[in-house]
Amino acid sequence: MTRQVNAAAPLSDLTIACDTYEAALMANDLDTLDALFWDTPQVLRYGVGENLYGIDEIRAFRKGRTSGSPQRQVVRREIVTFGDDMGICNLEFRREGSTLTGRQSQTWLRTEDGWRIVSAHVSLMAEVS
Repeated sequence: MTRQVNAAAPLSDLTIACDTYEAALMANDLDTLDALFWDTPQVLRYGVGENLYGIDEIRAFRKGRTSGSPQRQVVRREIVTFGDDMGICNLEFRREGSTLTGRQSQTWLRTEDGWRIVSAHVSLMAEVS
C-alpha cells in the first residue's frame, strides 16, 4: 500500500495541531494539552526525567508541574504526514537560560475528535565542548 506523504490538507491540519500544542505548552494550558493527547491507557510520553504510561499518568504529571513547562524557543521543526490520518512532528528547542539542545518527537493520529498525540518523547542532549 502506498500512502501519500505530506498531502496538503492533512499536513496543514497537523501543522495547526502542532502549533496549538506549542502555544498550550508555553501557556501551561492544561485543558488543551490534555485534549491533544489520545485519551487512552495506550498513550505514552517519555520525558526528560519521567516515563508516563496512559493518559492518567500524563495528566497527573502536568497537574503536578504547577509552573508548567520551562519556556523554550523552537529552533527547528519537521512535520511529515503519511496518508490522511498519521503524522509525526519532530523539533529541536532551547530552553530559556540553557545552552542544551532539546528534542521532542510526537506521533499523531487523526481520530474522530481530531489529531491526537499517541506517543511523545522529550530529551536533552549533552553539551558538546
